Amino acid sequence: MSINIRIAKKEDCTRLMELINELALYEKAPEEVTVTLAEFEDAGFGSHPVWKAYVAEENNIILGFALFYTRYSTWKGCRLYLEDFIVTEQARGKGIGKLLFDKVIEESKNGNYNGMVWQVLDWNEPALNFYQKYAAQIEAGWLNASFSKEQIQKL
Repeated sequence: MSINIRIAKKEDCTRLMELINELALYEKAPEEVTVTLAEFEDAGFGSHPVWKAYVAEENNIILGFALFYTRYSTWKGCRLYLEDFIVTEQARGKGIGKLLFDKVIEESKNGNYNGMVWQVLDWNEPALNFYQKYAAQIEAGWLNASFSKEQIQKL
């Protein structure tokens, strides 16, 4: 197995969207993916990019990715936020996730961030076990809150 970890390019976005939809299905929320390919591409590669990602590929096929951006905490300062982290189901268990996660940790170190944060579902035992190998602090007590674009328009 020869896995190449590299920064994502605009041409990767179609495949990344496929993996995003796979992740949403795994997380039991496929209907929640409402971003279009054009919006996704613009957000990563337009005039004001807000995200970057690393991809893991073998034989020019993307098997996983880790998408991140800078989050600002009034308590902690700039922190790297890992938004999505997925390895396609058929490629799991081969160390690809570790390669990607380690690359994001390296990005965190080199970017001089004051930490790295992400979310994990409380029922996602494989992910929880993975993060425990890194001695990650898993916090309880915080609930996610959000508005949809439609809700904002009604306010």
